[in-house]
Amino acid sequence: MTTPHATPAEGGYKRSLGTRQAQMIAIGGTIGTGLFLGAGTGISQAGPSLVIWYAVAGAVLLLVVRALGELLMYRPATGSFADYAREFLGPFWGYATAWTYWITWVTTGMAEITAAGNFVRYWAPGFAQWKTALIALVVLTVANLITVKVFGELEFWFAMIKVTAILGMVLIGVGVLTLGFSSAGNTASVTHLWADGGIAPHGVWNSLMTLQIVLFAYQGVELVGVTAGETKDPERSVPRAINTLPVRFALFYLGALLVILSVVSWSEFHPGTSPFVAAFVKMGIPAAAGIVNFVVLTSALSSCNAGGLYATSRMLRAIGLNGHGPKALARLTSRAVPRTALAVSSVVMAAGVGINAIDPDHAFTYITSASTGGAVLVWSVILVTHLRYHRAVREGRVAAPSYRMPGAPYTNWLALACFAFVTVLIGWNRDTRVALYVMGVWVVLLVLGYLVLRTRATGGADRGDAAPQESADPALLSRN
Repeated sequence: MTTPHATPAEGGYKRSLGTRQAQMIAIGGTIGTGLFLGAGTGISQAGPSLVIWYAVAGAVLLLVVRALGELLMYRPATGSFADYAREFLGPFWGYATAWTYWITWVTTGMAEITAAGNFVRYWAPGFAQWKTALIALVVLTVANLITVKVFGELEFWFAMIKVTAILGMVLIGVGVLTLGFSSAGNTASVTHLWADGGIAPHGVWNSLMTLQIVLFAYQGVELVGVTAGETKDPERSVPRAINTLPVRFALFYLGALLVILSVVSWSEFHPGTSPFVAAFVKMGIPAAAGIVNFVVLTSALSSCNAGGLYATSRMLRAIGLNGHGPKALARLTSRAVPRTALAVSSVVMAAGVGINAIDPDHAFTYITSASTGGAVLVWSVILVTHLRYHRAVREGRVAAPSYRMPGAPYTNWLALACFAFVTVLIGWNRDTRVALYVMGVWVVLLVLGYLVLRTRATGGADRGDAAPQESADPALLSRN
């Protein structure tokens, strides 16, 4: 029987992230522009029923993270999605998962830095959007280049701003509902949740079509897996971060939306308008638009920082280590920072600013749809990988960790069925259908790229050269 592998510094990284930072990175990863901005479009389409879909999607993603948590306790690893997929599904799936996760967050980062440019124009209308995007990208890249501890501290405070804003809105909203203060107290009522045209005023089908928006809002929930290899005492901090997810989902998503929709009728929300701004204005909070604009700006920077730069650089380095990309990507600085991988992610992300210049009206929809498609693919791979791991545990080939996914393997299949249904919905909608075209092209590129790698590896072996290794992690080399 093989026991779980754990190394003090996996893959050359230093465990510099404390429990406090790991907790806040997990929180920051699940609160982004999808909630602060995307919820406005979702509410206008689904009405109060949007809360139901946030609850359903949250429950499904809890299963994904619990499956990932069990894998992490088997062997904490940075770049874990690809490592586990390669170990239990095969080399191609490790290769495909790593590259897909990388491109998913790069496209998300493109949207976030462009959004940051839009938000800054609220205070400085004459300042070019691309300049803000470039400044934000450079500052965040430099912060990530210093040490992982600096990244963790920056992300901690980004997350604190978002959490404080949501908690403040919830508390004030509850005060309006119970005490009736401010002008909003005259019309605020929980009956808004069902009295203004019903729970799903535009019909159940139109309501279901918002699931793509909802899943994008949750993107980043898997970041706890990316940070595991650089977290102090992951056996304690990772389960703790995962176990608090239900409370965070209930408070930051369900609680916030329930309060907003009780204070302000769903019919007053419009696509492209932040529901938080509308709620703050309705409650008479001074400079409400400016406050929320600042919060959404930090939210965009947080998403770019944690996912767009940190996660992509770690996954890109794993690609270099495993021979599925240039070896230069695997280099670490003396401070254990993957500088080359970080620089590549940053440069590619900067190129995405041009998408908004070409088609600013649809760029955000296109990018987020493609990003959600990639996230669904990665989440599905995590679930399937866990199924194979679960079988290995039953057969006695690997040891079972103390932290377990509830209901496996049945809950795995339930979550996979939900993702398949969301994929159908994405293809049904004309505006989001482009994501399936993009993913189709991406899959073809992945297959072609892998065939090229295998051909080169075979050719190198024939010449007596060293073939690309499947993993540079010693833990992975000691497979069953």
